[in-house]
Amino acid sequence: MSESSESHEYEVVVVGGGPAGMTAALYSTRLGHDTAVVTRGGGRAAMMQEVHNLLGVKEKTSGGEFLGIGQEQLEAYGCDIHRDMVTTCSRPDSDGIRVAGNSAEYEANRVVLATGFNDVRPDPPLPRTGRGLHYCLHCDAHMFVDESVYVMGHAESAAHVAGIMLNFTDEVDILTRGHEPEWSSETTEMLETHPIDVVHEDISGVQNSDDGWLNALEFEDGSVREYKGGFAMYGAEYNNGLARELGCDINDDGTIEVDDHGRTSVDDVYAVGDCTPGHNQIPVALGQGAKAGIDIHFELRDFPRDPDLLDEQGPVRSEEVPGIPDELLEQAVDFHTYGE
Repeated sequence: MSESSESHEYEVVVVGGGPAGMTAALYSTRLGHDTAVVTRGGGRAAMMQEVHNLLGVKEKTSGGEFLGIGQEQLEAYGCDIHRDMVTTCSRPDSDGIRVAGNSAEYEANRVVLATGFNDVRPDPPLPRTGRGLHYCLHCDAHMFVDESVYVMGHAESAAHVAGIMLNFTDEVDILTRGHEPEWSSETTEMLETHPIDVVHEDISGVQNSDDGWLNALEFEDGSVREYKGGFAMYGAEYNNGLARELGCDINDDGTIEVDDHGRTSVDDVYAVGDCTPGHNQIPVALGQGAKAGIDIHFELRDFPRDPDLLDEQGPVRSEEVPGIPDELLEQAVDFHTYGE
């Protein structure tokens, strides 16, 4: 960041504008703390053609629409949204954490890392993402009930997902794409005792329907197999660089180690959403963000005043309350529509 770049101070800075990060920001803002979300845009949720498994949100809603509404809600409550690419995080002193982006610097008392992960994409040729190529079994298995489905991959995860898909359809293939299978002998026995075809030839072409959905895959041996869609199982790359820079403990799989409230091993640093262990689901992310936001409020709120501060500062005077900052107080009053 250049010396001429802007600098902002907040109580809470959330890095990442996905469902988990924005929910943490929603809670911290509504609970009276100056909060900002710094987001580069995009992410897994933004790529979703339809939102699934989220009560109250119809499936015709795209991920982009869902996130756009979330940003509008945050701004209405007084949360700042900065479109910026965060490049580094540091703790120059014990009083705060510095988040540096390409466009500005952000000082915060608490930082929430909601940096997510990236699905490892297989080599092309490929169906269109969301129109035949999918990455989330729990999100999209329901879409393929009684349809022909592939699972792309050659590790244990691919065989595991193929077995699960038999709960939804009787047409399941594993596509190893020329790679030698890496699953165990027990998994080989499972595949041999279930109606799952293992196709070793690589894909040479993709046939799409007029609506853009996958219709069939072509293989190097000249065969053609019809599929409605399927899942690519090549793992994930967790965006944990900022957590590592701050000294947070990282699990063996690359996720950021957190407790039940999203606290990392580093004081004042939280992590929520897909960069942490657990199911990568929007409802789960919302819950993680909510718990982190509430925990941050318990740590930052002014009242009731700590007994040690009471000894130092005396009883709380009426002019000192409410504890919510003036700007958020005014915005909250304007936001209320009671009696209208």
